Amino acid sequence: MLTLLGVAVVVVGFLIRLNPLLVIVAAVFVTGWAAGLDPVAIIKAFGHAYNENRYVSGVWVVLPVIGLLERYGLQERARILIGRVHVATVGRLLLVYFIARQLLSAVGLTSVAGQAQTVRPLVAPMAEAAAEKRFGPLPEKTRWTIRAHAAAADNISLFFGEDIFIAVGSILLITASLRSSGVNVQPFDLSLWAIPTAILALLVHGVRLMLLDRRLARELKTQTPPAPEAAE
Repeated sequence: MLTLLGVAVVVVGFLIRLNPLLVIVAAVFVTGWAAGLDPVAIIKAFGHAYNENRYVSGVWVVLPVIGLLERYGLQERARILIGRVHVATVGRLLLVYFIARQLLSAVGLTSVAGQAQTVRPLVAPMAEAAAEKRFGPLPEKTRWTIRAHAAAADNISLFFGEDIFIAVGSILLITASLRSSGVNVQPFDLSLWAIPTAILALLVHGVRLMLLDRRLARELKTQTPPAPEAAE
């Protein structure tokens, strides 16, 4: 239980608003000391963890690219594209994204899509465009509702899809936690049992998205946009 002192260091450090990097380093040394590691071993473990997870810094490379694309009309082109798909609705579009995101996560490609890379610049604007095509101009509250559902589709599909991939961090963490409690389980078994959970999540959220279409139609009373000739 002494190894949990590192968690206490993190909590206290954040409460008193110390430098986050110093708090994390202190927590690492406290945890290593409680586990009986010498300082050299602690630094070695810390360096190995940093080297294995340094891809996180790639986010700072992606964000300027997304900003540049948005400035030159990425969202507008996405709206035009979805406007040409006559069968597109908010629920159907988000369901397609949900399935694609879950399948990619299941094979370990969790960084292919995401909130910053995909939802904000593409998925949410396309969902809003699908609603505008059916109902006309949208109230601000409805826009935020659609954006929230777009973000939820990404979060839920990733959460229940990534556990199917055997080498994901959550599977390894669950395996280590169970073994420390005397339960011997293989990562492949956990990955296998994550499949029915992912399917159930798809079914439940798929129903929610279909109900979202009905809710929007009821709230906005299904107004058909006027034809270009009539508008002129």
